[in-house]
Amino acid sequence: MKKITLLPADVYIVINKTILTEVDKKNLINLYEPIIGSNAVSLYLTLWSDLDKRELISKDYNHHHLMTLLKTNLDDIKEAKDSLEAVGLLKTFIKKEINLNSFIYELYSPISAYEFFNHPILNIVLYNNIGVSEYNTLLNYYKKPIFNYNGYEEITNAMDINFKSVVGMNLNNEDIQRKEQNKISISKLIDFDLLIESIPNKVFNNKALTKGMKDLINNLAFIYNLDTLKMSELIRLTLDQNGLINKDTLLKETRKYYEYNNNGALPTLIYRTQPDYLKNPEGDLSNRGKMIYIFENTTPYDFLRSKYKNVNPTSRDLRLLEYLALELGLTPAVINVLIDYVLRINDKKLNKAYVETIAGQWVRQGIKTASQAMAIAEKEHKKNNKKSNTINKGIELPAWFNKENNTEEISESEKKEMEKLLSEFR
Repeated sequence: MKKITLLPADVYIVINKTILTEVDKKNLINLYEPIIGSNAVSLYLTLWSDLDKRELISKDYNHHHLMTLLKTNLDDIKEAKDSLEAVGLLKTFIKKEINLNSFIYELYSPISAYEFFNHPILNIVLYNNIGVSEYNTLLNYYKKPIFNYNGYEEITNAMDINFKSVVGMNLNNEDIQRKEQNKISISKLIDFDLLIESIPNKVFNNKALTKGMKDLINNLAFIYNLDTLKMSELIRLTLDQNGLINKDTLLKETRKYYEYNNNGALPTLIYRTQPDYLKNPEGDLSNRGKMIYIFENTTPYDFLRSKYKNVNPTSRDLRLLEYLALELGLTPAVINVLIDYVLRINDKKLNKAYVETIAGQWVRQGIKTASQAMAIAEKEHKKNNKKSNTINKGIELPAWFNKENNTEEISESEKKEMEKLLSEFR
């Protein structure tokens, strides 16, 4: 999709495609905010408040109006808008004109708590973002009360008891406003032609791949980071005697496969980037600022993969990333700094014991951001060298070391690596 640049003078109108309630607002804050961040929730509520008294449509506004109300810049507003689109709360349309662009923002309802906790993507992402304790607290909050009906008899009236039918007019009421939700869109990760070719015709019925089943397979590939051939192997385990896919078995087998290969862990933050509220403000073009951008906007999996020259990391190293994210609770950006630091000073080796020692110290000191991790890594490295009275001979330190005033030149190899990462993950 072509990148669109927002300008303060660009105009927009808001169209409400649904019916919004206070329950929606509660679900938005409790369930969606841990995933999309407070900026995105604030943008959604602001667009909601832009609607007229009947909450159907807004008048024309420009984006400077949003900047003023949200007290933020257009880059943050665009990022918040993208997050709302990603989770199905917003659709955006553009009409390009000579001097400025016109936008339509369509608002959609948050899904219900029941749908959310049973959603194959949102439920897992929420769990990963808030942890087991907060997740269980939310789950208990939304659970329906259990009442003992023993001894009671239902005596509710049926409609025909109270009302009689009469000949009525045939009215078309299709245009009446109703509650609507927008589906989450995932890029096509699975090559279904290849998938079909990889399963013998004798055991597979092509009618199994309905649109709904294709969406499910694609979503599972996203959640569990599986490619087409691996999904093909798992699908073979789920086929019934008619060559159709058993949905429940497919869900069970993909989850079992992932847990088996990840020591029982669920999909975690190694495939997520730094949460928005822990990111540095954008705009720092110094060498250190560019590295922080990379650390914050690259998943630990992709960052480690780049260190492998774009070859998939070994299962041992992936388990180490899982351990850092799931058990120690390090944020994605901090994991990336740790990877970069250890690989530089430890002869490009991720020694588990060595990594755990450093990670444990960072956890105890409450390191959450890339900047904090970079600062403590440099401080500890200097302190250790001073204690042992050694000089870093032959060790290629990270590009962000010793850049306290952000003006020193970096080596040509460091510059190339930095620009490569920026081009890949911007």
